[in-house]
Order: sequence, then structure tokens, then C-alpha cells
Amino acid sequence: MAEQTRSLANLRDIDQQDFGELTESYRRELRAHCYRILGSVQEAEEMVQETFWRAWDRRATYAGRSSFRAWLYKIATNLCLDSLRQRPRRSLPVVREQASTLDQPIPPSIMEPIWLEPYPEDLPAPEYANPETRYSMRESVTLAFLTSLHLLPPRQRAVLILRDVLDWQADEVADVLGQTVPSVKSALHRARTTLEKHYQTLHREDISAHISDEELRRQLERYVHAWETADVDGLVELLRDDGTFSMPPIPSWYRGRQNIAGLVRKTIFSGQAGGRWRLLPTRSNGQPGFGLYKLNESKGGYDAYGVQVVTFGGGQIADITTFRDPALLKYFELPSTLSN
Repeated sequence: MAEQTRSLANLRDIDQQDFGELTESYRRELRAHCYRILGSVQEAEEMVQETFWRAWDRRATYAGRSSFRAWLYKIATNLCLDSLRQRPRRSLPVVREQASTLDQPIPPSIMEPIWLEPYPEDLPAPEYANPETRYSMRESVTLAFLTSLHLLPPRQRAVLILRDVLDWQADEVADVLGQTVPSVKSALHRARTTLEKHYQTLHREDISAHISDEELRRQLERYVHAWETADVDGLVELLRDDGTFSMPPIPSWYRGRQNIAGLVRKTIFSGQAGGRWRLLPTRSNGQPGFGLYKLNESKGGYDAYGVQVVTFGGGQIADITTFRDPALLKYFELPSTLSN
């Protein structure tokens, strides 16, 4: 296991303040780990806090046979798996149904917790990033990877994350999950087969191979201008021919410039839409993102609407996913309102 180990043979005599400082140093990486398993930044935050409380309560049982970090991961992983027994699988519209067309009515939102959520640019410190892992830290939180990952049963999902993202050994994973090494290897084989099948379909090309930082900056400036001026043609020009667009919790999604343009004209840019939207830049899931705000016509100013993740491929926008949940903006340290 690639990590900085901490020798702590006995935690019985540690006070709560020192224990809190010790566990706090693992918060970022544990939150990313729980997010990969759960698909929700809000639930991941809760699970990390529960992990710390559980670790404090059971500190006398820690005997130092594994690193303190591994012990925390064991608690967090099993808490996540226990919670998933009572929760539906999360996904995005693109894997739930076929692409919608403009002649179909827009379906009502599905408000149950079935949607993946965006994740802020808050990945673990570099010392825990092993270049030998199958998936990099950045790639392992992209929407394409998460969407594919959440097609797996929870235990296979945990095995693949521990082995292929965190680069743990099979015997370490077996200890975490209370399984045998052969069962871990079997689960990993099934998980890799399923993931690779779907990931190749959903994966969009890495922007770094096709667009410079300066060109990316210009593209994003044009994107913001198109939204804030309700310029449908300007937005569509930035899209790939096979670009996709979705706004969960609405379950429909759209593919292609013509379909996206038609949808935008009759919905988010309908009427006198210039000045209706404001965007604040952020980073989400290893990709460019924005906090999206909508004009409050009765009170003035702009209210939080959701978080957008913009995926580039081949120098153009391959996907726009808008997560329509104002509560998400606090995880990106964005305000809930904007003035005119």
C-alpha cells in the first residue's frame, strides 16, 4: 500500500482533541473515497464524520497491526457498504434511458436520491497518489468513470476502488472487506470486465491532448458569454457534433447540436432570456465547472440553481451536465446568492 504510515500501537490514552487532529489529516482522501463508493458528496461528508466518531468510539480496539490510515479506510468502506443496502443505485440520465427527442414532452423530475452528484476539486494529497495505479486520482472522479463505476454492485465497486485507484494489495482488501483473497481477485476480475465495457462508451477524450490552456480559457469565456446572453447559436458552436446535455433530476437527456439547440430555445433560453443566468467558475470532477445562478425576477439578484460540469473532447464540448440542486454549491465554496 503506497502511503505514509503512522506508528500508533495504542490509542487508548489519546485525548479527544489529539485524536481529532490525527483523523482530520485524512479527511480529504476519505471524503473522496466515500464519494467514489456512494456517488454523493453530501453523503460522503456525513460518512466521513461517522467514520471519525466510530474510530473514536473503537479506538481501544486498534492494535497497530495495520496502519492507522488503513484502519480508517476499513471503517469508512464498511460504513459505506452498510448504507448502500438501504439506498438506490445512483447514475446519470445518459445510462438510464435512450436519448430524448424534441417531439417528446420533458418528463417530470425524479427527486429520489438516484442521481450522481458533482465533486469539488479536493483530491488527496500527492503523497498518496501512486503512478502505478490503473486509474489516476483525477480520472477516478470524472463523471464518465463514476457513471461506469456505479453500474457495479457495491462490493465489486469497493474492491475495484481499493485495488485499481488506491493500489492496495489483494490481502489488504480482503482484510477490509472480511473476504478471502481468491474472492477479492474474482470480484476484481468481474468488476474490471464490466467497467471497461461501459467506460469505453462513456469516456470522452482528455482535453489536455487536444487543447491548450489558453484555448480552453477562450472556449470557457465564450461558453459563459453564451449562457449569460442567451446566445443559442454561440452555445451550439462550442459543442461537438455528438455532444450531450442533461439536467438531473430531469431524467431526459439530449444528443447532437440540433436537439440541444431546440431544447435550449424552448426552455432555459426561452423568451427574453438575456441576463437570466449568471455563472461562477469552479472545478468539478477533474473538469471545468460552474456554479449556475438564475435571476430572481421578483426580488432582484440571482439565486443558486445548481452546479454544471463541462466535459471537453477533441477541443470542443462533449457534454454539459447541470446538477439542479442549490444545496451543492456550498461544497464548492460558492455563495447561495449573487447581486445584480
